[in-house]
Amino acid sequence: MTMPSAAATEQRLVINRLGARGDGIADTQAGPVYVPYALPGETVRAGLPAPDPLDGRAARSSHGRVEARAALIAVETPSAERREPECALFTRCGGCATQHMTPETYRAWKRDNVVATLARAQVDASVAPLVDAHGAGRRRVTFHARRAEGIDAVGFMAARSHTLIPIENCPVLDPALGRAPQVALDIARLLLPKGKPLDIQVTATAGGLDIDVRGHGPASESIRRTLTQAAERLDLARLSVHGDRIVERRAPSITMGKGLVTPPAGGFLQATAQGEETLARLVLEACAAAPRRIRRAADLFAGCGPFSLRLAEIAEVHAVESAASALAALDRAFRAAQGLRRITTETRDLFRRPLLPIELATYDAVVFDPPRAGAEAQARELAKSTVPLVIAVSCDAGTFARDAKILIDGGYSPVSITPVDQFRHSAHVETVGVFTRPDARRSKRPRA
Repeated sequence: MTMPSAAATEQRLVINRLGARGDGIADTQAGPVYVPYALPGETVRAGLPAPDPLDGRAARSSHGRVEARAALIAVETPSAERREPECALFTRCGGCATQHMTPETYRAWKRDNVVATLARAQVDASVAPLVDAHGAGRRRVTFHARRAEGIDAVGFMAARSHTLIPIENCPVLDPALGRAPQVALDIARLLLPKGKPLDIQVTATAGGLDIDVRGHGPASESIRRTLTQAAERLDLARLSVHGDRIVERRAPSITMGKGLVTPPAGGFLQATAQGEETLARLVLEACAAAPRRIRRAADLFAGCGPFSLRLAEIAEVHAVESAASALAALDRAFRAAQGLRRITTETRDLFRRPLLPIELATYDAVVFDPPRAGAEAQARELAKSTVPLVIAVSCDAGTFARDAKILIDGGYSPVSITPVDQFRHSAHVETVGVFTRPDARRSKRPRA
């Protein structure tokens, strides 16, 4: 449990509801008080920081009341929905926020967050039950590495803190990352003497562990030799520094549909293998259910092809992405695969240069999966288009709701909205929204 600071005042609080981050919220006369790791119905003792009249940074609710954050001291009356956490570091490590919830409470809370976010954006649509896509666990992890008082450590940060919590194992990771903390520590010991804190990203691939180190700066020749020897000793597939490949002993490949992709060092991947499969399945099911056959599709913010390589089993695909290295990986996988229809690629910044309605007119379906900032500019152009089917995939409920509202205001109807959970024990949730335009007309295509 979190402990209050010396200046905190202790209060007894009754928790009324859960917040969007998983905190318990006590509604008091002074305003809501957020208590991490507390559940509705519980009576808790919590430490509240002493108010500072000179501090103007206090958060305020939409009603203008001050929102206070408290530290949980003890649970006096536990909820029946409380369970024992699976990790001994829970409440110290900031990686998980909800291990104290029963699975039923957790699933309802996560889905309710999506429902509430859509309601705030005035999106009137039903939300399907939460789909569990944790699978074997997260296949990618980023460790922070620090040297303090001559001691090297790798781990995760404490919640809302820069305090490093050393990690030896993590229950939410894929077993293929079981040795990742020790490997990261071995790499850190070679580089931390330079004095810079590091971020070490480790990905489980078919070829073995793929590691990209950030924070060190360009690697000198001597460092490159040292890291090459370490990669051999640690049996790594690939080792890179800031995306610069130091050594590749085996291809760090990922299977995506019928394609075998070698993502660029440090490039984006869905958090879990099952999460990627689930999102792609929902996209393909929407295409299969479309009134018209999908012959040509656009995959926007395509990355290295998790959707493109699967969509190409049923349609020609045009993949658009700002990272040329990701598209190059997609193109290589497509050319080596069998049984796929044509995939073309285009390097383009869709935030600044979204596809316009005239460019969108030849597509039967458009899929977009943007970063956390969403796809506002592209959604506005889609809202003016005649594309019959639009499928939005998002890792942020707020920007998803905003983009969905733009599509609906432009004449699209929401067919389904499905929350997908591949970030177990966190507040993050993926959302897949399927939208159709009832008045869409098939545009004329030039003859081949």
